[in-house]
Amino acid sequence: MNAHDEVFIGGHWRPAAGTDDIKVINPANEQVIGSVPAGSAADVDAAVNAARSALPGWAATAPDRRAELLTALSVELAACQDQMASLITAEVGTTIGFSRRVQAGLPVNMTRLHAELVADFAFEERVGSSLVLLEPVGVVGAITPWNYPLHQIVCKVVPALAAGCTVVLKPAELAPLSAQMFTECVAAAGFPAGVFNLVTGTGAEAGEALVRHPGVDMISFTGSTSVGKHIGAVASAEVKRVALELGGKSANVILPGADLAQAVRVNVADVMRNAGQSCNALTRTLVHADDYEEAIRIAVEEIASYIPGDPADPDCRMGPVVSSTQRGKVRDHMRRGVAEGARLVVGGPEAPEGRDKGYYIRPTIFADVTTEMSIAREEIFGPVLSFMRYEDEGDALRIVNDSEYGLAGAVWAADEDRAITFARSMECGQVAVNGGAYNPLAPFGGYKRSGIGRELGKHGLMEFLQTKSLQL
Repeated sequence: MNAHDEVFIGGHWRPAAGTDDIKVINPANEQVIGSVPAGSAADVDAAVNAARSALPGWAATAPDRRAELLTALSVELAACQDQMASLITAEVGTTIGFSRRVQAGLPVNMTRLHAELVADFAFEERVGSSLVLLEPVGVVGAITPWNYPLHQIVCKVVPALAAGCTVVLKPAELAPLSAQMFTECVAAAGFPAGVFNLVTGTGAEAGEALVRHPGVDMISFTGSTSVGKHIGAVASAEVKRVALELGGKSANVILPGADLAQAVRVNVADVMRNAGQSCNALTRTLVHADDYEEAIRIAVEEIASYIPGDPADPDCRMGPVVSSTQRGKVRDHMRRGVAEGARLVVGGPEAPEGRDKGYYIRPTIFADVTTEMSIAREEIFGPVLSFMRYEDEGDALRIVNDSEYGLAGAVWAADEDRAITFARSMECGQVAVNGGAYNPLAPFGGYKRSGIGRELGKHGLMEFLQTKSLQL
């Protein structure tokens, strides 16, 4: 069992201030697989003080040297990639193939790419008679979610360190073991003491203490919109910078003439990955009335291959959701969808056959969903896909933008220019055009209540920098 009783502060593992711990449950079998200390406000205070002490030296470190250490970190992450993948499968429930490729594999590449980015980044420029400098914000409190535990750590910690900031990380209490392994990689890479610190704990205690700490200059948070609003309110009282990557209710628009089969199959795969626990999942599928029933037929055929099973099995395509609480929330959404008049095509709130143990959910498709229904408006965070009918492109755009969220979206068309024209009018931060590939250097973040700020690439790096102009 992965039992930990220490936090990482000032370059060293040390006992947490309190004696409470957090048990980590494998969602596939409901067994305890590890524990971490429930860090307290005292632990957060010590970590922030260590980060503040390390800040002047790290901020003054040459970008080339910061890039060297980030490259070393990518090497360490690559060396433990298989072990990390197995650990994330055990603590989150993602299938082992997905964990190897995305959960553990993608962060290695992202870390390397951001090391290359900072080595060539222009931290100063002449603008007329002025010299404009980009300097680190300071001490960053990073609060990360459980659905992509290592990926989200890297999205925050790596650009913050690249910018010259020091960091205190508070990972999600449901998936903290991967953060422990990441910290071991940071230590092995040779970063100076205090530049990176880890305090595990609950959001209510350790997370709240980090947000409120006067020694923290910025909070970078990924999670629910409700918690993000609270963090924003607390931070604004201290005029503290925030970057918030929050919820989503993303739409996949299939325009007439597009490759219907490909668009639907990609959509199903997108929503089923990670058991639907992706903030940018394309959970609203918009199809023209003429193609509507055929699209549903294709989706039903495709979803049949997503049979809930043991995520450690290489042949498994969908594991459980992360917890009993999350399973209950998803099932409640399903019941509300039926009660509000949506057509349940396949799936539903009953337990999958043969899965009496573990937090499993039936892959589910709803049809005849309208904009006023809760399943069209609220983030479900489970393997649930809603089909919505539209009459023309104007109607489709109205449905897409009739949402308080604006994180991501997708559009399919026979003509790329037509798809791009439609995408320009979608009120969201990132749009996949005809299945465009994921780009780890492209900015990611939301409009409206999906967040503030951007992650990844130069735009993500800029979140952790502040601007100074010297008038010469």
